Amino acid sequence: MASLEDLIPTVNKLQDVMYDAGIDTLDLPVLAVIGSQSSGKSSILETLVGKDFLPRGTGIVTRRPLVLQLNNIAPNSPLINDDLTETETSPDDRTGGGELTLEDHLRKNQSFEPQRREEWGEFLHLPGRRFYDFAEIRREIESETARIAGKNKGISRIPINLKVFSPRVLNLTLVDLPGITKVPIGEQPADIEKQIKNLILEYVAKPNCIILAVSPANVDLVNSESLKLARDVDPHGRRTIGVVTKMDLMDSGTNALDILSGKLYPLKLGFVGVVNRSQQDIQSNRGVEEALNNEEAFFARHPVYRTISTRCGTRYLAKLLNQILMNHIRDKLPDIKARLNTLMGQTEQELATYGGLGIITKENRAGLVLQLMNKFAARFVSSIEGTSSDISTKELCGGARIYYIYNNIFGHSLESINPTADLSTIDIQTAIRNSTGPRPSLFVPELAFDLLVKPQIQLLLEPSERCVELVYEELMKICHNCGSPELARYPKLQAKLIEVVSELLRERLGPTRSYVESLIEIHRAYINTNHPNFLIATDAMSDIIDMKKKKKKDQEYKRTDLEYAKQSLSKELSKKNNDIHSPHSTLQSDADDIGASETSSDDDENDTTKQSKDSFLNYFFGKDQQRPNQFNALSDHYALSPSIDNHNELADFDNLQIQETAQQNMDNKPQLTEREELECELIRRLIVSYFGIVREMIQDQIPKAVMCLLVNFSKEIIQNRLVTKLYKDSLFEDLLMEDQNLAQDRQKCVKLLETYKEASNIIGDIL
Repeated sequence: MASLEDLIPTVNKLQDVMYDAGIDTLDLPVLAVIGSQSSGKSSILETLVGKDFLPRGTGIVTRRPLVLQLNNIAPNSPLINDDLTETETSPDDRTGGGELTLEDHLRKNQSFEPQRREEWGEFLHLPGRRFYDFAEIRREIESETARIAGKNKGISRIPINLKVFSPRVLNLTLVDLPGITKVPIGEQPADIEKQIKNLILEYVAKPNCIILAVSPANVDLVNSESLKLARDVDPHGRRTIGVVTKMDLMDSGTNALDILSGKLYPLKLGFVGVVNRSQQDIQSNRGVEEALNNEEAFFARHPVYRTISTRCGTRYLAKLLNQILMNHIRDKLPDIKARLNTLMGQTEQELATYGGLGIITKENRAGLVLQLMNKFAARFVSSIEGTSSDISTKELCGGARIYYIYNNIFGHSLESINPTADLSTIDIQTAIRNSTGPRPSLFVPELAFDLLVKPQIQLLLEPSERCVELVYEELMKICHNCGSPELARYPKLQAKLIEVVSELLRERLGPTRSYVESLIEIHRAYINTNHPNFLIATDAMSDIIDMKKKKKKDQEYKRTDLEYAKQSLSKELSKKNNDIHSPHSTLQSDADDIGASETSSDDDENDTTKQSKDSFLNYFFGKDQQRPNQFNALSDHYALSPSIDNHNELADFDNLQIQETAQQNMDNKPQLTEREELECELIRRLIVSYFGIVREMIQDQIPKAVMCLLVNFSKEIIQNRLVTKLYKDSLFEDLLMEDQNLAQDRQKCVKLLETYKEASNIIGDIL
């Protein structure tokens, strides 16, 4: 395993590789610097670098994440002044095309040997270009920020990657994030606080990120926005380093010893106190080296901090960050290696779905076309037979759907047909009369049965044709779903395969429909009344006669019941009238009733009379439990209303009988003789019987015909048809034309795989 000093440069290489490929799938170890605006973040970074290179101003200055890679190089490193003539920036580039400085003017107009330069910066968005002037680095950061984030105060999540090479820096990788703000100022968006917080969380929420929480000493630590945000993602303080800035600006008599010792707010990685350069120091161009010396002197002379002065200051912070980052990288590299292996495996699988590298030669394209055609035909057949490996679990498809069409859709449609629904009694009567000619027949004419049953058999044609269409549609659906990821690589070939199979199915649709029509015509052509399952006419006639007699007897019972009810009602009404007009008549009526009762006691033994009376009541009052109550209510009405004209009531009762008889006559229209009624009923029953025989045969024959002429024929001939139509050398080049979008996706996948492999090699060199 390589030394710890090599770990940070290794991660920097990984970051460069990932950045060049535009990949952000690896959670690489990094130090993220967070803090409120004007908390001293920029001063810490500039002190770590030893140069003034960051934009300064009011409001939000850092509006894009700045990924800062510090690379320590030896003073005699070959990188120093490497290809200086070509990589040094021109005066026009440094000034942005503006006014030249005195140094630029002298450099442009005087020829002198360039001095040896040991410190420079490089941006990943400007590869190969070195910035030796750190003021120019500041201008490039401002320009690149405005290019992406705009010239207003908005922010962007796209980072700026800056590498700094110097013998005076320690190997570090830090991310400078926008300062936390609470209130929008000037042109800042209304939701600027939310935007900045979300951007910071994108970095600090990752488990491999070390959080550098910067808090000024002149602000109460409990109000530190950076520590609050760090606690949200690191509640136990295991990967947070606290940095207390502006230690020299604390009120007299106060100190931050409890904070720095971890008593007030414990963090596993501890707190470090620093003293920043003041604004006056920056304006007076006081050097960073001088500021570092003054910082060390401040802690060494301070009566409280001198006891911990060796653990304070920016120099100690740089060493601490370097050590923490190296240890963190050492602990996380095995996980990163495992993550890379997983990503490589997933990418290789994705690449396989695109058809590999897409190298097709003239020699292998014929075999490729044949292979794809065979796979297409095999998928078509397996979908019908139910042996496909990707059978849907959401809906019926393929052969299962065809079975459902035969047994459910087609079967139910046949069962729903009523063979005599459109045949009225007058239609049957007319057919019988037309079949006898000018004289009546002695027996029921068979010709009438033939004339009536043939149109009913024709009713079976429509559901049969619909069955053929549904199976055809399902086969077309199967055809369009026979594609595969490998075949999708060649859209023209896939379209041609579907076109050829669709044409085959259309060819078979015509003969199949013709045969189905022929089946119906066959059954209509010859009416086989000798079929063993056909209803025997004599048995049918005997049953009809029996039913006729029973119906006639029921009607006689009904008429008897009506007459009896009428007499009973008339007698009761007469009795009530006599009671009203004469008491003596009432007594006499009662005596008559007693005598009548005694006389009728003998008649009550007659079961027929009692049944007739009950039958009438049930018939007249609807055969339910409510109608007798209505009859009792009607009797009570007569008793309580002596003024009612009883003759009118009897007349109403007669009208009821007349209306019922008229209704029965209307229901039986047209008026038929008894013989005609028997003949019509016999014909109707024979039609139902024969139609059922034909329907059963059609339900069995149609699916067989469709399977033979359409489904099985297509299965057997599909492969030969594809080869005949498409296996031609003149078509190969056009058929194997790749889809451009898929080719681009495959190329991206290839580049991604190469990136992962390169990253894996980088890690492999140090593991």
